[in-house]
Amino acid sequence: MPQYDKADVERRMNGAVESLKGDLQGLRTGRANTSLLDPVVVEVYGAMMPLNQVATVSAPEPRMLSVQVWDKLNMTPVEKGIAHANLGLNPIIDGQTLRLPIPDLTQDRRKELAKLADQYAEKAKIAIRNVRRDAMESLKTDEKKKEISEDERKRSEDEVQKLTDKYVADTDEAAAKKKQEILTQ
Repeated sequence: MPQYDKADVERRMNGAVESLKGDLQGLRTGRANTSLLDPVVVEVYGAMMPLNQVATVSAPEPRMLSVQVWDKLNMTPVEKGIAHANLGLNPIIDGQTLRLPIPDLTQDRRKELAKLADQYAEKAKIAIRNVRRDAMESLKTDEKKKEISEDERKRSEDEVQKLTDKYVADTDEAAAKKKQEILTQ
């Protein structure tokens, strides 16, 4: 049975791009976006839980996030969790709701965020190239085991390279779009 599986290679490369898109969503632009709080974890009931499991996050205004905490006893841990996430947000307690005004970004901060977007993109590209390397090794192994011919291996290697190029381009496009969004707000 051949080791090389085109569907698996494509799934893994696509996973790297989707992971990048998730990371990029967490980068703050000048607008309120509920995904900004996705990385926040809160210590409640003696366990660490994602914020979305103890509260509802919404964006009632373009420059404001609202966190509706379900259990009043969790207000302080949620506030601490947001503060410890280093997102540059200062929660304001309003009853059982936390209001998070989104401050304007300075030009220096915008440049830092743009560099961070590039770093995320580079990590995704490395992941894609690692998938490519694994696929190429599988093809060589399959050829040595006489499960595929040399022509099939070369054809499949071209296929893998085309997939790699496609997903690297998707990565570049996603990062460029995010950098544009950050720098032009």
